[in-house]
Amino acid sequence: MVVLGIVVALVLLAYVFFMAPFSQVFGRYPYRGGRDPADRVVALTFDDGPNEPYTSEIVDFLESRGIRGTFFQVGRCVERYPQTTARIVAAGHVVGNHSLTHRFSTYLRPGAFRREVDQTQELLREHLGRTPALVRTPWLWRQPLLLRMLRRRNLEPVAGVFCHPLEVFHRDGAAMARRALKQTRPGSILIFHDGFDGRVGDRAQTVKAVELTVDGLLERGYRFVTVDELLGVPAYR
Repeated sequence: MVVLGIVVALVLLAYVFFMAPFSQVFGRYPYRGGRDPADRVVALTFDDGPNEPYTSEIVDFLESRGIRGTFFQVGRCVERYPQTTARIVAAGHVVGNHSLTHRFSTYLRPGAFRREVDQTQELLREHLGRTPALVRTPWLWRQPLLLRMLRRRNLEPVAGVFCHPLEVFHRDGAAMARRALKQTRPGSILIFHDGFDGRVGDRAQTVKAVELTVDGLLERGYRFVTVDELLGVPAYR
């Protein structure tokens, strides 16, 4: 039992250091904006897309509410749905880099993740006509060399809080929304997934969660901004 307890403690400690949304152990990785508690502002972010038809359903809904979001997109998914990425940008949303393949193995091979970041930057530049300045590492993984590499490329890493810890496993949309509403504070950066690990997949419940969360926050007097506006950093280089 003692050995098991030590193993569990080490796993939790590793998570806090390398993956927890709030961890700043290895350097700056913003997970919220430093806003006045009286200023009810929140940034909605979406990872792992584009993934149709769910990404477009989210974009349609946001447009109906006059809201702009920030989409951290996987390069291979952009290649799969280039018209969706073009539509996101045309609608005024911000697009950031979320790696080329969204594979954890790229963190384990020297230089692999750096190459994925560079390839995705070039890919997004071709499709957007400009180069993103925002990046979110898959699973929010961070360590000193990785963060140093990003900053050498003038990329701002952006974390956030997950709308629900099990959202990627297609939880019930209403349950996800209740959790998202409960944990939102002025300056929060909320993370939803319009895709799944850079692959196609059913995200209907996430669409439902986004709709319920947005309407709930509007009722509470919140307004919505993009991540760059919240953090006071450029969206593009």
